[in-house]
Amino acid sequence: MKNLIASAIAATFVLTAATAHAGGPVLIEEEIEVVAEKPASSVGILPLLLIPIILCIALCGGDDDETPSITGLR
Repeated sequence: MKNLIASAIAATFVLTAATAHAGGPVLIEEEIEVVAEKPASSVGILPLLLIPIILCIALCGGDDDETPSITGLR
């Protein structure tokens, strides 16, 4: 009986030792995340909106001509 138990224990150790080293070490590759960069000429929409507004103020701006008032006429 002792021989049967001893051989069963020995077989268990041999099988677990063989499966513990099977396949070698586990190598985990890190995935490289590719991020698309913005082009350097990307300035946004705010300057594009400000340019027409500034041009309109400069070209359509107030008149410096003085108009005679109605009360000033005699």
